[in-house]
Amino acid sequence: MIGIMGAMSLAACNQKEQKQEEPFDYTVEQFADLQLLRYKVHGFDELPLKQKELVYYLSEAALQGRDILFDQNGKYNLIIRKMLETVYTDYAGDRADSNFVNMETYLKRVWFSNGIHHHYAADKFIPGFTPEFFKKALESVDASKLPLAEGETLEELCREVFPVIFDSTVMPKRINQADGEDLVLTSAANYYEGVTQKEAEDFYASMKNPNDTMPVMFGLNSRLVKVDGKVKEKVWKSGGLYGEAIDKIIYWLKKAEGVAENEAQKAVISKLIQFYQDGDLKTFDEYAILWVKDLDSRVDFVNGFTESYGDPLGMKASWESIVNFKDLVSTKRTETISANAQWFEDHSPVDKRFKKEEVKGVSAKVITAAILAGDLYPATAIGINLPNSNWIRSVHGSKSVTIGNLTDAYNKAAHGNGFSDEFVYSEVEKGWLEKYGDLTGDLHTDLHECLGHGSGQLLPGVDPDALKAYGSTIEEARADLFGLYYLPDKKMRKLGLTPDDDAYKAEYYSYMMNGLMTQLVRIELGNNVEEAHMRNRQLIAKWAFEKGTADKVVELVKKDGKTYVKVNDYEKLRGLFGELLGEIQRIKSEGDFEAARQLVESYAVKVDADLHQEVLARYEKLHLAPYKGFVNPVYKAETDAEGRITNVTVSYTEGYAEQMLRYSKDYANLPYRNE
Repeated sequence: MIGIMGAMSLAACNQKEQKQEEPFDYTVEQFADLQLLRYKVHGFDELPLKQKELVYYLSEAALQGRDILFDQNGKYNLIIRKMLETVYTDYAGDRADSNFVNMETYLKRVWFSNGIHHHYAADKFIPGFTPEFFKKALESVDASKLPLAEGETLEELCREVFPVIFDSTVMPKRINQADGEDLVLTSAANYYEGVTQKEAEDFYASMKNPNDTMPVMFGLNSRLVKVDGKVKEKVWKSGGLYGEAIDKIIYWLKKAEGVAENEAQKAVISKLIQFYQDGDLKTFDEYAILWVKDLDSRVDFVNGFTESYGDPLGMKASWESIVNFKDLVSTKRTETISANAQWFEDHSPVDKRFKKEEVKGVSAKVITAAILAGDLYPATAIGINLPNSNWIRSVHGSKSVTIGNLTDAYNKAAHGNGFSDEFVYSEVEKGWLEKYGDLTGDLHTDLHECLGHGSGQLLPGVDPDALKAYGSTIEEARADLFGLYYLPDKKMRKLGLTPDDDAYKAEYYSYMMNGLMTQLVRIELGNNVEEAHMRNRQLIAKWAFEKGTADKVVELVKKDGKTYVKVNDYEKLRGLFGELLGEIQRIKSEGDFEAARQLVESYAVKVDADLHQEVLARYEKLHLAPYKGFVNPVYKAETDAEGRITNVTVSYTEGYAEQMLRYSKDYANLPYRNE
């Protein structure tokens, strides 16, 4: 297939086609450290009616779970959101007053982060409005619209909730990752109640059988609580915790089941419904296996308790959903990569003991996102690799996706924003980034998701949770390094994925600049790096920087009083990436907790205060937002006189606040207190 394209690579061909698209306004608004964008659902109008109907039903199922994530992120989030929204919509006072303006910004941040803690840094927001203003504003609105419990007064509600909003010492971090502290007791995330870290770890350790070759992911879909002195789980399922929202999800999944593209997809949806009904993690594994094997459906989705980044112990999964369909043209790129998965595994620079002798079931595609929800909205990943179960990945394989229309939106919104002029060392690097940056960024994502997460194996008897709180950082570093190592490889040229021998340098330079410097714009001055993906990038960049010091592989240099990253030897940098990949794969495969702790704490956490201050000052002058997220499109089903769907249309005109308020009205499925 590659041969018929001649000298043009698959990725270059895709870029050429994208440049012909009609004008589209990707920007919505910007506030605090956030920018809201739109994404276009390329090709939706050309889908057959049955697939449009399927996307519509799955999108409704996705939106019905919104409140679950808010509650998972903090037990007071739903109450606080309702209080803020009521004042925002009904307040009759001076809306130009600084207190109201700052409250509006605070509410928009709460919407974006699905709670009162920053979606990335996990620190609690500092309100720019006073308790006195908020109390008077609450007193001025209709009390029936406030989240008051039966018999509760506004005074009592404020006494309970105001410390959570205004006292910086109360629930200060959603996820605490500080070494040596009790990560459960010091984290505000609502996954544990009344238990310590040790009690939680002991509880789940007692459930594991080291001889079980098909272990479930214990704790994935429950809150761990202590009742009458005994530790127990409250399972998220129909009839259990979050049951009100889950029942609505099931309703729309059953609609989707009725218009499934084929029997395999129908079986996937049916098994997911069963899991939501019984809450059994064995059922979840059965669903995951069916989902991995469904390769012929064009429409696909994720809906459920998926990623564990929000749990300080890395076990319990936040709720998320994405509905998508295959980008038939761009998928040729990822299919080329996945078709050669065994070659990449065999030539990986890791110990043979840790390699898979047979890579099974690696499938990859580029998708067009149709709706984002839960922990993928408004901020989202640009690539996904699932399922997360190690044994399922080993035996049945995994699905990897790159979300093409989202990366396209990011790239178009960032064009000409002045960032490269401020932070890139010279015109040489700027030229590489301009010419190759979008391409190599996509390829790195493809390699990370398609092959990186699916590579390697645990040694027999190694607990998948052995790395505990460091597991997420190590896993993301492993996948990133796999992609970085292979980007310059001649195999990439041979497969037609990269156009020449210089292309990879764009991603290498961008990665080192980001890991050593520019990602610091996402952290408040004086703070450490907390989030797993940011820790991963700093770990890789700082380790390579330090190990290459003698040969000056990478330098931090001064020019006109400003600090820049300068890469002097790209080939040696690749060698360092390969060396680190070998060590991180060893740590993962052997479950070496102490080595993981040493590596993360030594390279991934601490920040150079002077460099941090400089980067923040330079970035501030650009008036850019370091974090971006999306407003969803709106789908409307058109029906005939008998109520049958005759068409589904998509529109892109809904504003950010308009969308959030509509979601709070139409998809408010949980009680304000979920005990």
